[in-house]
Amino acid sequence: MEITGSNPVGGTIPPPRVCYPSPVPFDIMGIRIPTLQQENVATRCRGCSGVIEGTPFRVNVMDIVATEAARSWADTPTINPGPYQFHADPACARAWMRDRGYLFCRRSAVRELMRPIVVPGAPPRIGLCDGLHRGDHELVPA
Repeated sequence: MEITGSNPVGGTIPPPRVCYPSPVPFDIMGIRIPTLQQENVATRCRGCSGVIEGTPFRVNVMDIVATEAARSWADTPTINPGPYQFHADPACARAWMRDRGYLFCRRSAVRELMRPIVVPGAPPRIGLCDGLHRGDHELVPA
């Protein structure tokens, strides 16, 4: 009598063996490899360029005008929508805005979604606002 179940007919297969010993450093063909395996921290703040420990604060810039037709791949967007990663301090996001010449609405706060405001002029400027207030924008240099 043969018992069938969750095991395959041939029985269980042992796990594959590793070709090198698990502790680091190790040798390959007589050459000592003293490399330490460590994760690289690459999440950097866009405002101050410091390493972000933990979860970054992300800011997305919404599109200026939602168009009915898709844009051509040859066109360049006015603003890169992000997401941009910062420390939790709003000063880092404001420093990023200042470096790009954006204006900031004093009646708003730095939030996850920022709405661009086109300011008319000889070189058109862009202001950022969270859009949660009623009334006119008060744009100042970030």
